[in-house]
Amino acid sequence: MGSGCIRLTAAAVFLTAFMAVLMAVPETADAVTCNGKVVGVRPASQYNHASGRGYLAVRAGAGGGYQQLGEVYRGDIVAVYARHGKWFEVACVQGLCTNPLWGPAYPSGWVHGNYLSLAAACR
Repeated sequence: MGSGCIRLTAAAVFLTAFMAVLMAVPETADAVTCNGKVVGVRPASQYNHASGRGYLAVRAGAGGGYQQLGEVYRGDIVAVYARHGKWFEVACVQGLCTNPLWGPAYPSGWVHGNYLSLAAACR
């Protein structure tokens, strides 16, 4: 009876450790690969939502035809999650996007890569 309990306990410890490792590994879609900085847009002092000046649109999908969900601004730091062609899935981390001129705070979605300065690991 004693050795059976030890085997069961060892198996339980192994299973618990194995499950902890599995839960610690992030799914690809949720894993932050790197950070980027918004560049190449006019400063927020020249902001005009109607004309598209002074911000970079955060969209629901990887393309200009998708709905705009929010905005990020020159100098904002974004976490980069994925890439689809020239489009990057991002989320606001720091900057004016935490308290935007239009849309929700800390927007997340897709932005065009021409307006991001990325670390080498992102490219």
